[in-house]
Formats: sequence, C-alpha cells, structure tokens
Amino acid sequence: MTYLTLKTLHVLSMVLLFGTGLGSAFYKFMADHSGDVRSIMTTNRHVVFADWLFTTPTIIIQPVTGYFMLSQAHFPITTPWLLASIILFLIAGACWLPVVVLQIRMRDISVQAVSHQKPLPDLYFRYARIWFWLGVPAFIAMLLIVYLMVYKPVLWG
Repeated sequence: MTYLTLKTLHVLSMVLLFGTGLGSAFYKFMADHSGDVRSIMTTNRHVVFADWLFTTPTIIIQPVTGYFMLSQAHFPITTPWLLASIILFLIAGACWLPVVVLQIRMRDISVQAVSHQKPLPDLYFRYARIWFWLGVPAFIAMLLIVYLMVYKPVLWG
C-alpha cells in the first residue's frame, strides 16, 4: 500500500474515531439530561452499537496504518512528537476501555428501567458522571494527537 493511501486511511479513521466519540458523547449527554428514560435507553443502545461499529475498527486501523507509514517514511518511533502521540493514544485508550464497560452497564440499566417502567436508579447517574469525566482526558488527548500529527513540533532534543 502506498504512503498516501495509508495516510488517507489514517486520517479518515481518525476523523471517524474523533467524530463518533464526540457525537456519541453529545447525544448521550443530551439524552441523559432529557429525563426521558425511553430516549435514554435508545441512545445508550445506539452509543454502544456505534462504539463497536465505528470506534473499535478505528482503534485498530490507527496503529496499523501509523506503523506502516512510519516504516515507509523511516521515522524512528522515538521521534518526540510521535512518541508523545503514541503515549496520548494509550492514555485515550486507557480512558476508553472503562467507558465501554460503563456504556454497556448504563445501556442494561436503562433497558431494565424501561421494561419495569421505573425511573433510572442513582447508580445510572453515578456511572454517567464517571463516563463523562473519563471522556474529558480522552478528548483532550485526541486533540493533542491531531495537533502533534499536523504540526510535528520539536518537543525536546
């Protein structure tokens, strides 16, 4: 595969990763604040599905295309902006893994609430707060990665 093809896949997968994450966060946040348990349940189902359909493949595509681009461009992995990007990607991933678990739990709690025609328990909203705050460093990490990839600044050395 050519460098430009890899770069195109890398950029498109980053856009999809970033866009899906931001879009899911927005719609879930809005649904949670609507108070409509059925809407919350539906949104939770869609957020979990979007993570498996879009986020998971892009999390695989990013390092694979990045590795092959590095190989073709002969960039050492210790290049500071690149190393910082990899660390930030790992930080975002470390935030994303518990987010996935929380999303699945919130989906299941909301399904139970709708099926039993009950309000959401406090546990749901505790999970939602943790989910939100895990998203903050992940979002910041992704913004910084985009900056580092575009500008390739000299960070040290």
